[in-house]
Amino acid sequence: MTGLGAVAAAVPVFGQPQDLATLTLKQASDLIRRRTVSAVELTSACMTRIDAYNPGLNAFVTVAREQALEAARRLDAERMSSGWRGPLHGIPVALKDNIDTAGIRTTGASALFKDRIPDDDAVVVARVRQAGAIVLGKLNLHEFALGGTSAVTYFGPVRNPWALDHHPGGSSGGNAAAVAADLCVATLGTDTGGSIRIPASYCGIVGFKPAAGRVSNRGVIPNSWTFDTVGPMCKTVEDAALVLSVIAGYDELDPTSVNVPAADYARAMRARVSKLRLGVPRIPFYEGLEPEVAKAVEAALTDLRKIVADVREVQLPASPGLGAVSNAEIYAYHAPWMTKTPELYQEATRRIVLGGANGKAETYVHGLRRVELARREIARAFASIDVVVTPTTTGVTSLIPRQLRVPPSAAAAPAGAGPAAAGGGAAGFRNTSYFSFFGLPAISVPCGFTASGLPIGLQIGGAPFAESTVLALAHAYEQATEWHKRRPTLALGSN
Repeated sequence: MTGLGAVAAAVPVFGQPQDLATLTLKQASDLIRRRTVSAVELTSACMTRIDAYNPGLNAFVTVAREQALEAARRLDAERMSSGWRGPLHGIPVALKDNIDTAGIRTTGASALFKDRIPDDDAVVVARVRQAGAIVLGKLNLHEFALGGTSAVTYFGPVRNPWALDHHPGGSSGGNAAAVAADLCVATLGTDTGGSIRIPASYCGIVGFKPAAGRVSNRGVIPNSWTFDTVGPMCKTVEDAALVLSVIAGYDELDPTSVNVPAADYARAMRARVSKLRLGVPRIPFYEGLEPEVAKAVEAALTDLRKIVADVREVQLPASPGLGAVSNAEIYAYHAPWMTKTPELYQEATRRIVLGGANGKAETYVHGLRRVELARREIARAFASIDVVVTPTTTGVTSLIPRQLRVPPSAAAAPAGAGPAAAGGGAAGFRNTSYFSFFGLPAISVPCGFTASGLPIGLQIGGAPFAESTVLALAHAYEQATEWHKRRPTLALGSN
């Protein structure tokens, strides 16, 4: 079963109210600032598309309809009386359902937390609300962000808008599906080893993982404290820059936060890239690629050679991987529930958590020290280059495992329904987890499609805290190509 049909360019045509939802954040923001469109109209347009298409995609776990419309009315009144808060004023956003929202349940896509309602917003939620964003609801994910398909979830698998029998990647799969299907204007996801960038690649959108410590993790259900990062998943690079400008900044109550001054990323994104030096690390990032991915990425490198000063092959320091640290931290968080109510976890998730149960303290301590040293030393790799470019993933999205291809109406199936195969293999994270280990900023942008119409992503990574440089090159590439303008043709129906 597929939702493909013809691939349409994302050119807004305002023949129907719901067409407003196809706007980019920047387009919508400009219309609200000029009072051409209201926040209520924009929010209602998103709700209309959620009603129409979410039954088939299963991207949203919770839709906060009344809260969102009330916030939109309040922000419209404020716009008329006292002014405009900034680019996020009146913009409907959705949040991955491991990010706490006061008064709106935050489940981690697990039976364990299916009725959990936080008292407080996560720091990033407080920041986007303060900037005027409207929270539409919460997005489905791979249970507790512990996998790469978003098929292992208490609420049923998320479906890829480009092909409904394929998964959208994970763990921020609901985010990617919702953005690609224009169910919301922008989203916040989380990335531990690739969980923003992989689904962005598989769904043909933009997903940005900032440098480790750039954005507060306080109020986010943890996967691995050392590697977790909150970041924007949007329709364009400019949209991602606008969101990052709001959520970036030091949080003295978050021990993972780093006190490095943030920038106006929307402005920084427009910097000239003609003097940039681009590194191409063939080993291991270009090894074992699916042929259509390899072809698309080589075409992207050809385009990039036209807009930067130099493109050269480079060798990056090796990464020992995330496991020595992340496995222990995963188990440390889940141990209280795993010892009391393990049956509330999906089977595949339970195996991942228990994989860290017998870890040795010295393994964790030495692993953490390797991470800390590597993050101090990685800047040397960027002495002769400014950015590196790789395929985001080695391949494209694959079919949802048959055992999990239940319709959303049958969601909330009993725990233990997920086979291990749905957890997502380590190979899918190879290219993305490297930047997580070293704490580097990295973005995935669309760079092509397979013959069958499945999206392909290009990853651009930069030096520590060089988000501005990464965004600038990503924006320049995006403007030189048309891939980001494509949207899937969606069909009404539940499955």
